[in-house]
Amino acid sequence: MSKTPSISISRLIFIPAVITLAVTLLRLVGELQHWPRALFNPDAGGPGALIGISWLPLVFGIYFALKLTEAGDGPASPLRALLHVVIGVVVGIGGGVVWAKLSPGFYGQLLSVCVMFPIAAAIQYPAWPALCKTLLAYALAARIPVAILMFFAMRGNWGTHYDALPPNPPVELNQFWPKYLWLALLPQLTVWIGMTVLSGSLTGSITALVKRRKPAAQVAHT
Repeated sequence: MSKTPSISISRLIFIPAVITLAVTLLRLVGELQHWPRALFNPDAGGPGALIGISWLPLVFGIYFALKLTEAGDGPASPLRALLHVVIGVVVGIGGGVVWAKLSPGFYGQLLSVCVMFPIAAAIQYPAWPALCKTLLAYALAARIPVAILMFFAMRGNWGTHYDALPPNPPVELNQFWPKYLWLALLPQLTVWIGMTVLSGSLTGSITALVKRRKPAAQVAHT
């Protein structure tokens, strides 16, 4: 008999999704208004900018883990869940590097992460299905608005990291549709989804492990 979910994923991700959307819009406004680059870097990829959503899954992974474990939807083994994260990191990064070496060039490197990180995310499901499904739902709620935003940014050439080209891009990426499909839609719905699930699984698994060991330690001292 399958276990009935004891907590609504849509309710669980609602506040994190709203916060993430707010940070996305703040990032856009900051880049359009040319606020400090340390916070709002408009270069391709926005490297080093402190205001962004890529680090939020690390925080929300903890939040989701606490809520799920309290609702009885924790992992059967937090240690196994953490091991799956390690395997996912090896697959995502190591597999991406091998792919990129076998298929060098701009598109080979891009496809390597767009394929390997979703695989790395899928590896998390057997160890903690509830957290994986929650993070996937959150990732879609976070990244679909970014993909939509990038459509308009690239259409209007807003001068933000949402529409910036990487260094030495293939010539066809100067056209709108190739640029949008390769640099916005594909990465947002593959690699960034995978990285969101993977990073959230990391902090979530550590949280479950600490939460599991803490009561045991308390019992041992009573």
